[in-house]
This record gives sequence, structure tokens and C-alpha cells, in this order.
Amino acid sequence: MSAAQSTTSTLAGALWPAKANPILRNILLVVAGVALLTLSAKVQVPFWPVPVTLQTLAVPLIAAAFGARLGTATVLAYLATGLVLPVFASAGFGPAYFVGPTAGYLVAYPIAAWIVGSVAERVGNRVLPLFATMLAADVLVLALGFGWLAYFIQSIEKAWLGGVAPFLFADLVKVGLAAALIGLSWSGLKKLRG
Repeated sequence: MSAAQSTTSTLAGALWPAKANPILRNILLVVAGVALLTLSAKVQVPFWPVPVTLQTLAVPLIAAAFGARLGTATVLAYLATGLVLPVFASAGFGPAYFVGPTAGYLVAYPIAAWIVGSVAERVGNRVLPLFATMLAADVLVLALGFGWLAYFIQSIEKAWLGGVAPFLFADLVKVGLAAALIGLSWSGLKKLRG
């Protein structure tokens, strides 16, 4: 698939084709995505050691809308921003977040974005395959987050109870919502174009 085909096979590409100024378009989409990820981190239920946030809604939503390359670049830009600005859930920032209790989740986000974006470029508005892919990517995020957290706190049981179990139902709902929003957006776009 060429870069041009990849762009038009995404929701962002269909809504805002990259004909006139693709660099400006991509920069603005990345900035918007970083802002969405930041907001999604701030909407949280305080929980130790990992807060429940809306990031597991925002990451697949951005990836499915933007595609693999731009979605992953957006997540990486968010993580890079977290080195210097307080974009993460606890309003902190800096390199310590990449070795703290949530590091596994943060590292998993760009991988999940690549997976979801790659499939979204191929399936477009087909909600079921998109949902299945988003769910698989979420399992990957939870697995990497759990693995690092278990190492960090030196307890598999506490890592499961604090880093996976509280997220299972909520993540299922968030992934379902993300897939539905992408499907509805594609349907709305088709109706607008008649």
C-alpha cells in the first residue's frame, strides 16, 4: 500500500485529504492527538498503583482514525511531550515515568497504536474486525503493563489486582466505544457525501 493509499484509507485521510499541505496537516493532527491523549490521561479514577484513565479509549481511537504511521507518531509525540510537560495522569512529567509503575503501559501504547492503525487502514468502517483488533491491542497494553508492574513492585498478585483486574470491564467498554465511534464516523461521512 502506498503512502497516498494509506492516507485516504483512514478516517482522517477521508475527512482531511493531504493534498495541499501534508506536513501542516500531519502536524496539526499530531498536536490534536497529543491534546486528546493529555485530556484522556487527566480524566481518571485515582487508583494505586495505576490510575484508571481514558487513555485506553484515546489510543485506539486515534490510531484507527489516523492510521498506523500517523497514529503511532502521535502516541510517540505524546510520550516525548511527557518528558518535558505534565501530560501524564498524575500531572507529573520527566524520565522517571518511563521507569515508574506505569512504564509498561506507556511503552505499550505506540505498539498498540501501530497494530490498530495498520488494521484500520485495511478494514475502514468494519466495526467487528476493528473491535477485535482494538481488544487484542488492549490485551497487549495490559500484558506489558502487568509485566513491568509485577517487576516494579515485586508482586505478581499485587500487579494483577492493581494493574489488570480493575481495568478489564472498563477497557472492554472503552474499546467497544472506540470501535463504535470510528464506525459511526465513517457512516456519517458516507451520508454527508451522499
